[in-house]
Amino acid sequence: MHTILIIGATGMLGQPVVKSLKTKFKLRLLVRDITIAKKIFGSNFDYIIGDIFDENSLDKAMNNCFGVHINLSGNIEQTGTEKIVEVAKRKNIQRITYISGTSVSKDTLWFPLAKRKYYAEQAIIQSKIPYTIFCPTWFMETLPKYIKGNQAFIFGKQPNQYHFIAASDYANMVLKAYQLDQTKNKRFIIHGKEGYLFKEALETYIKEIHPSIKSVTSMPYFIAKLIAFISRKKEMREAANLMQYFEKVGEKGDPKEAYEILGKPEITLEKWIEMQK
Repeated sequence: MHTILIIGATGMLGQPVVKSLKTKFKLRLLVRDITIAKKIFGSNFDYIIGDIFDENSLDKAMNNCFGVHINLSGNIEQTGTEKIVEVAKRKNIQRITYISGTSVSKDTLWFPLAKRKYYAEQAIIQSKIPYTIFCPTWFMETLPKYIKGNQAFIFGKQPNQYHFIAASDYANMVLKAYQLDQTKNKRFIIHGKEGYLFKEALETYIKEIHPSIKSVTSMPYFIAKLIAFISRKKEMREAANLMQYFEKVGEKGDPKEAYEILGKPEITLEKWIEMQK
């Protein structure tokens, strides 16, 4: 049985991948905090404590591994991926899987997040290691992040539809990527089953999960950024910037090939909401 190293396992989108891959593969998790990792996953995993910028950690973590799944975010995403790829080439890794984004392209390099992901993709592609890159749209799991206290809000007008996808459907696609040869050297656009305006999706969520919240507020970007600046709320500033970016570029790509090879998503927004109760 092949061993897959998962980097970023404890993140929101790393946890479902662990749950899915462990059904068919041996897993090794590179973690910075073993206490947090064991609280999430338990003790029955092969943990390596370390950091992606410590070459010795990566070297040890990749020993006898078949594949590496990369789930990084933030400012370290590009440089971290480049470091992982550098070690993976030396360790004879046979597969790399990586989560990018549906709008990532040369046309969106002006946005820092898209730029980091684009060059992370390029590092993987140029490594000559067989790869599968997943480019998902918005995840259903992000909806709770737009609720604070007794308020639900979005930034800007958000006129574009998004095909929200459940993280567990995406995780099952990662599993398929390691099982099927035709997923090698592919970049898959990942969309969910149904299209919603962001406000519609959030309204559907709060109706069932937070019924005391009667409406979703649309906050202008300049107000959101001013509040974030005054209150030093980095998360709010980043969320406003992200929504402003998506309002401009929309949801890109065609998921047809992903559906044909990896299978169509099974979880609707309504089903996902029921699962949260």
